[in-house]
Amino acid sequence: YSEGLDDKASSLVPSSVSTSKDSAKTLGKIESAADEVADSAKDLYSVSSRTFSKNSKGGYDTDAIYKKVSKFASDYNDFVSAASKSQTSKIDSSLDSLKSYTKSNEQALSKIGITIDSKTGELSVDEKKFKSSDMANVKSLFSGTGSYAYGVSAKTSMIGYYAKNEAQKSNTYSSSGKYTYNHNTGSVYSSETYDIMSGANYIRANAHKYQPQAYHLC
Repeated sequence: YSEGLDDKASSLVPSSVSTSKDSAKTLGKIESAADEVADSAKDLYSVSSRTFSKNSKGGYDTDAIYKKVSKFASDYNDFVSAASKSQTSKIDSSLDSLKSYTKSNEQALSKIGITIDSKTGELSVDEKKFKSSDMANVKSLFSGTGSYAYGVSAKTSMIGYYAKNEAQKSNTYSSSGKYTYNHNTGSVYSSETYDIMSGANYIRANAHKYQPQAYHLC
């Protein structure tokens, strides 16, 4: 009798509740990478970061600027790599838009030692060329709300937003708002499924109460 309940409960459990083309793991990586780009970009374009403030001698801290731009490029590359694995049309088209935006700044980036990979769209920073560049040119690309860095932040944040929406469609968020990552292993359960399994477990534990009884007529 208990085995019959197991079979019945299993037949009621859906194999997946996802309506997204991407796994929760892929979407989680995209959203996390978008946050990283936003942080490193803000560290450059925000006036409050004082990245491009001049020192007492009237010069820039070239080493500090290089370090922050390198971090930005690394985060940008991680984001492009993560988003490239998506099969969601909105994410895919928005990634193309981001790459086009970077491509449109290729000449200015090249002047300060930053090149774009023709296949992947990822960035490479030549330390020697960067540090020997005019920091005023670097500032124009990375400082302020009209800068390249700000534009990248806005575009990656939008893609991160799309990834979050896709994850919600996948029903892979827990009640605390964190990814469960279960969808990637094919074992996502909705609250309805949980109720079904809980009910089945209860019946199995109390199966003796539901066993057929023999009655004798007097």
